[in-house]
Amino acid sequence: MNKLPMISGPEKSPVKDGAARQLVVFLHGWGADGNDLISLAEPWSEVLPHAHFISPHAADVCDANPAGRQWFSFQGRDPDEIAVAAAEAARIINRFLDHHLKRLALSDGQLALVGFSQGAMLAIYIALRRDRPCAGVVGYSGALIGAETLAEEIRSRPPMLLAHGDADPVVPFASLDAAVQMLGSHDVSVRHHVGQGLGHGIDGPGLEMGGEFLAEAFAADR
Repeated sequence: MNKLPMISGPEKSPVKDGAARQLVVFLHGWGADGNDLISLAEPWSEVLPHAHFISPHAADVCDANPAGRQWFSFQGRDPDEIAVAAAEAARIINRFLDHHLKRLALSDGQLALVGFSQGAMLAIYIALRRDRPCAGVVGYSGALIGAETLAEEIRSRPPMLLAHGDADPVVPFASLDAAVQMLGSHDVSVRHHVGQGLGHGIDGPGLEMGGEFLAEAFAADR
């Protein structure tokens, strides 16, 4: 078995003194890196003052942007091949999550995953397949991958907030409804936000909703 690569990235400690009570992990999009999302920790610290934030860089250099990273390649792959690649990326990320939960003496119920684009796809994929449910998932401009095997592989049903721009030219807007419908059929609680006129990005309302959703999810003390 190949040794899994170690990943790391920028972190932000809780704004309140004392040990972290929650862990929020950001998973960036294809061609970006961990620096792309760690800035979200700043506004969210206001509603999550006891959260520790980490935004790891993906292990692989991006096919199309050597200055960026990718969790897996999209080039020349059909849905089945993407699902296989996602499963391999999930192994790397799960190792990272387990390491930092242990490091911070936290449980899965004190963990939230937040992803953008490819990172959102993986946040959803991973959260549904971990043995213990995390507190919640926020996915921006993503899609549900691995739907064909979800019935056999689902282990956890954390609440999710999915947000998508209705003018997204990269990941089709229809991906939002498809994910909401499929997740709902598996008894996963899903809220969603539509960014009116928004392309492939995160708008102000979606950002605010994400912070509020995580504060509520952590308060539920899963």
